[in-house]
Order: sequence, then structure tokens, then C-alpha cells
Amino acid sequence: MRFIDLHVHSTRSDGTMTPAELIAHAAASGLSAFALTDHDNTDGIEEARQASITYGIEVIPGIEFSTEYQGCDIHIVGLEPDYQHPDFDRQIQYYRTERLRRNQKMIRKMADDGIDISYEQMADAFGETVWTRAHFARYLADHGYVSEMWDAFRTHIGDDCKYFVPREKVSPFEVTRLIRQFHGIPVLAHPFQYHFSEEELRILLTKLKTAGLIGMEVYYSTHSVSQENYLLSLCRELALLPSGGSDFHGTNKPDISIGTGKNNLRIPYETLNALRAAIS
Repeated sequence: MRFIDLHVHSTRSDGTMTPAELIAHAAASGLSAFALTDHDNTDGIEEARQASITYGIEVIPGIEFSTEYQGCDIHIVGLEPDYQHPDFDRQIQYYRTERLRRNQKMIRKMADDGIDISYEQMADAFGETVWTRAHFARYLADHGYVSEMWDAFRTHIGDDCKYFVPREKVSPFEVTRLIRQFHGIPVLAHPFQYHFSEEELRILLTKLKTAGLIGMEVYYSTHSVSQENYLLSLCRELALLPSGGSDFHGTNKPDISIGTGKNNLRIPYETLNALRAAIS
């Protein structure tokens, strides 16, 4: 059986492996294919595809959008959109600009409270990639403000923390419609990370379904069997399809392996075929 991973990050956002390094790593891990789903950009796909020629790994074009819904950071994965279309690229640039504005606000809030941080210091540390909160967490850990980078999400930059700034004017519904407009497969990422009640999650999924949502990440690195079963029941109820991925970030999430997550994932290629069939 062929196995895949539909949620993977590279250095083009907040992963620690280049797109080419991911290809070699995926091959060594026994995968047939993976989706490169960097945040708000598709810059690494061509590099990954060039490297894939050597290893025979299929690169599934993807992207992960960060959106705002009721003050919460909601992520939508887009699989196989027409990412080379100039209109799609222009829309991505708009979302990247919104992310940049958010990041600048977070930097100002931290600097105003005496944290030694600036845009220039972040650029020196991470270059001009698409910065996510993981970059801020790494910066805070490297400069001694937290002991581990994931502590930063609890104390500084989590959704309920002082320095969190939600994205502006980007909703999960418009992103879902955008992905469908360019023939992609929109998937709600890691649904339990939003800490919604069952009814709140059902309402969100119902609204997203109306906007064109196709799937939901049922199989994810932190999901238990009971959580998977619950999400599968929601998929059946709302006529959605299960998707899945590790959310691999390299050493930024050292306990998560590509393809297998926390050793709880084995996602067959047929999962992708079912998602493709729903679009076609």
C-alpha cells in the first residue's frame, strides 16, 4: 500500500528542512507522496518537484492559509490549487501583506513591553521567509524569554495571550472559496486546536461546507482514536471527506515524524484520490 502525508512544512515557512531536503527525508521514510503546505506561500513547490525527479516522490502542491474567525486563528489547507495562475499568486500576496502587518503589530507590542525585538532582528534571524508564530516562539526561546519555544504559545503569543494579534480581514470562508475558485481542495486543518465546543465546531464546518469545504483533517499527529472516530462521524453527518497529515516541521516539532506523526498515522493514497474525486 502507498502512504502519503498531506500536511508538511519547509523552510519557506516555519519548517527546518528545505523543500529538497524534505524529498530525501520523505523517500527515506517510505512515503509515496506528500503535500508541501507552507504558510501563505507556494514558493517551495518547484524546488521540491525538481528534487523529486531523483527520488520518485510525488509532490502534491499545497498551501496553508491562516485566517481569523471569532478571534481565533483558523487554518485552511489547500491541496492542488492552480498555484501558478497569476490571479492566485496575486491573492496570496495580499494575504502575505496582511500577515506582515500582523507580525509588525506583534513586534511593536512586545517591544513596547521591553522585549528586545525588532523587525530587523527577526529578519537577521529568519530571513525574508513567511514568518509565523513559530518564528516568534523560536526568537523568544533563543533570547531567553521562555525556556522552550512552545512555552511562548502559553505565555506570550497563544490566542489568549498578551502579544497575540489576530489576522485582519481574512476569513476562512473567503479562503475556502478562493481555493475552490482555482480548482483546489480546501481542508480544515487540525480542528481540535481551536478548542471549540462540539456545537461550535459543527457550526463552523457547516458554514465552511456552504463556502465549498471538501475535507477535514481527521488523521493528525495529536489526535487520539476517539477523536478520529468523532471527526469521522462529523464527516459523515456533513458530507465531508477525511484528510490527514503529520504537520511536520522538522526540529521545530521534534516529536513529530513525516508520514507517521507521533507513530499514530498511516494515511493511504486512496485518501487523496477520494478528495480529488469530490472536486472532479
